[in-house]
Amino acid sequence: MTVTRIGVGDPTGHYEVLVGEGLLGELPALVEGAAQVAVIHPEGLGDIARSVIDALGNGGYTVRPMPVPDGEAAKTAAVATELWSRLGSFNFTRSDAVVGVGGGAATDLAGFVAATWLRGVRSVLVPTTLLGMVDAAVGGKTGINTPEGKNLVGAFHPPVGVLCDLSTLESLPQADYIGGLAEIIKAGFVDDPVICDLIEDDPEGATTPKGGHTRELIERAIRFKADVVSGDLRESGRREILNYGHTLGHAIERAENYTFRHGYAVSVGMVFAAELARLDGRIDADLVRRHRDVLASVGLPTSYTADSWEALRATMSVDKKARGNTLRFVVLDDLASPTILAGPSPELLGEAYRAVSDGSGVPRSH
Repeated sequence: MTVTRIGVGDPTGHYEVLVGEGLLGELPALVEGAAQVAVIHPEGLGDIARSVIDALGNGGYTVRPMPVPDGEAAKTAAVATELWSRLGSFNFTRSDAVVGVGGGAATDLAGFVAATWLRGVRSVLVPTTLLGMVDAAVGGKTGINTPEGKNLVGAFHPPVGVLCDLSTLESLPQADYIGGLAEIIKAGFVDDPVICDLIEDDPEGATTPKGGHTRELIERAIRFKADVVSGDLRESGRREILNYGHTLGHAIERAENYTFRHGYAVSVGMVFAAELARLDGRIDADLVRRHRDVLASVGLPTSYTADSWEALRATMSVDKKARGNTLRFVVLDDLASPTILAGPSPELLGEAYRAVSDGSGVPRSH
């Protein structure tokens, strides 16, 4: 399989996202000059983590495996503190490097630890989930969660490279794979409608790593994010559009104590944002319906419990995109035409939420 190289960044800080299979041979060169390499990975990752560790060891590096809890349980100050202590015990210097392997939570954590150790050491990210490949590992945003919300503590710290080995997706649980599709579909609605077309052409194929459009979907989503990030490295402008569906999505995740998959929460959040845009006179009902149809066709949820609104509204007020007391939502003026809706009225927000709540609850399997 050929390797696709997608550039991210500007002349002051550029790296590549590699997409293909058998990419671990690229890893040793990315950490050249390091005496030690810390490999931060979920405890349950198993063979994939061992392959990364072996590739670095065979390249002549002293490897420090650092397993962390699976999923969002890794993204805490306590886990980060433990990792800092371990780096200190190994006398980690600025010429050493961190490799983050796993899903979005693991790569977020690894990037944050790399950003904060000695005010910044090199990091390489090896995402092993669909969500990690198309979103979390691309863009240089790192972070951990707090009891008050998701990703409220973090830093901008671009990696020196991202390796997306598509073969790792074959062992991904189906529910996790479907969750990652939400970020691909997001790219379709805010920038690249071909993504929506491809999923509508073969929704069943979109839910599997062996689908006829799978690689194209992944590469289109990565190119979208790379383009946005390259023009706005620190989220001072256009990069905010990447948060389509995320304001409500993050609130749902917190309400579920981060046991609800990110992509499933963002899926509901996108329908909510579409309803907001419709009610504000920006888009028509057909585009809202297309959101529901595309998301539901791959098994993503489009509604959430009716009695959760007050708690979700309170959580959204501490969303990192808010400005003072003003809530900001990414919405659409049309397909692939995103904009910002600042300070919508409580009545508008409540009406939009009623449109995505059915009162029946959401299965915990999400």
